[in-house]
Amino acid sequence: MKVPSIENRSVLVTGCSSGIGRATAEMLRSAGWRVFPTARAAADLDALRQAGFDAIELDVASSESIATAVERVLAENGGKLGAVVNNAGFGMPGAIQDLTRAAMRDQFEVNVFGLQELTNTLVPVFRKQGYGRIVNISSVVGRLALPFMGIYSASKFALEAISDAQRVELSLDPISVSLIEPGPIRTKFSSNCAGQGEEKLDTGASKFGSAYRRYFERRRNGGMAEDRFRLPPEAVAKKIRHALESPRPKIRYLVTIPAYLGAFAARFLPAGWIDRLMVGHVKKRFG
Repeated sequence: MKVPSIENRSVLVTGCSSGIGRATAEMLRSAGWRVFPTARAAADLDALRQAGFDAIELDVASSESIATAVERVLAENGGKLGAVVNNAGFGMPGAIQDLTRAAMRDQFEVNVFGLQELTNTLVPVFRKQGYGRIVNISSVVGRLALPFMGIYSASKFALEAISDAQRVELSLDPISVSLIEPGPIRTKFSSNCAGQGEEKLDTGASKFGSAYRRYFERRRNGGMAEDRFRLPPEAVAKKIRHALESPRPKIRYLVTIPAYLGAFAARFLPAGWIDRLMVGHVKKRFG
């Protein structure tokens, strides 16, 4: 569906300390966009500002931080904003039986609730000015659940459902909603997952304790089966740019071979076949 072009080429990009967010900020700025990248840590904000960005402090798990960030962006940009790229998020590994309620809640606070609160805060701005684009960074595991990343997968499944629903809800407005579904990307995500697991999982009480330790080591130092398919974060940034600039942005953008294979499997393979593939994967990694 054709949507209005963005008259004010400005964009708020969350989660820009490194990886996909930083690559997206760099690419869009080089294409003539005014980019407002966000981060939580003071050191990351300083690095962005030293690189010449109008960096904004934002913790999407905090409603107060969201309100303050939006107010500041609008104040600095004449009350307008062309688009938002919802990239901030994190992955918590572990068998679902090993995750506490707090650990599960944290995933949804950042990956779903905070993301959506930020988006909802900006929708009236987009509607009033007559244009706006929303780009949500999902994952292949939002289409195909990954064992031992089940709650992270659940948060991305939720994001997919919310995006599909809101895209239709906003169809009478000049606002588009696109999903980006990356597979393995060369970022700090994998090592950060290892850090989350080591910090928050009680590996001593889990039947997977020794396997977790090997798993975290491979995540941090390489040796994961998917490593051979990893692409640089610029591959994702390129799809984000298309979603922002095309007169007909796609509903979904897939990045990397595993993303295409996962989408195909989720759509066409019987659940039993997928289970057998996953069981083999689990036995190899955690058996």
